Amino acid sequence: MGKLEGKVAVITGSTSGMGRDTAYLFAKEGAKVVVTGRNEARAKEVVDKIKADGGEAIYVLADAADKSFAQAIYDATMAAYGTVDVLMNNAGMLSLAQFATITAEEFMEDININVTSALMLSQKFAPVMQAKGEGHIINVASIVGWAAHWGFVAYVTSKHAMVGLTKAMANELAPTIHVNGICPGAIKTAMLASVGGEDVFQPMIDRTCLRRLGEGSEIASAALFLATSDSSFIDGQLLRVDGGVDV
Repeated sequence: MGKLEGKVAVITGSTSGMGRDTAYLFAKEGAKVVVTGRNEARAKEVVDKIKADGGEAIYVLADAADKSFAQAIYDATMAAYGTVDVLMNNAGMLSLAQFATITAEEFMEDININVTSALMLSQKFAPVMQAKGEGHIINVASIVGWAAHWGFVAYVTSKHAMVGLTKAMANELAPTIHVNGICPGAIKTAMLASVGGEDVFQPMIDRTCLRRLGEGSEIASAALFLATSDSSFIDGQLLRVDGGVDV
């Protein structure tokens, strides 16, 4: 019996990278998974693989930049499964704009996609979890939510905000709902590739104990821990999965 047998898990931004690997692992552990993203071909591919492996999943096309994002995911989840047990707020973007040139619109796009969408979706699902008497919300922040050594102004700011949001939600939703976060370091994802890949992140890699990039599956394993009773006495915490940066 899997660790998430009979549970319903919503994972935003799960058509690629860390979210996709988490969707696969959660399904393997018995969860009914709601996959969300903007690209239908990729979403269908993830769901088809889960079903081929004997799991259960649906996909919802939803853009975290759209005001209808939270409602669309909530409606589809409740229509398909009638409940939710785990919400992983993973959808995000990385603006390359620098401090001196970024516009207010560009700045707020990062904030809205990386933080506001998580707040809005959590507001939708929290009452469902509270009515059940339990639930887990996992927010994906970043190592740049701890310090601004790496990254760009809007991204760094949004991930600091995600750290604060996680702590505030944990305080307000306890003791029924556990709210924790994951702070990935440099992970092999399309987002990392979009800003130059491993070469660009070599200075960060050099400052880690493990001297390598992380894998999406390693984020998935951390998420599974936070989504189950294995983490029963952990709340309001940010788990750094970064290879040991600046220890």
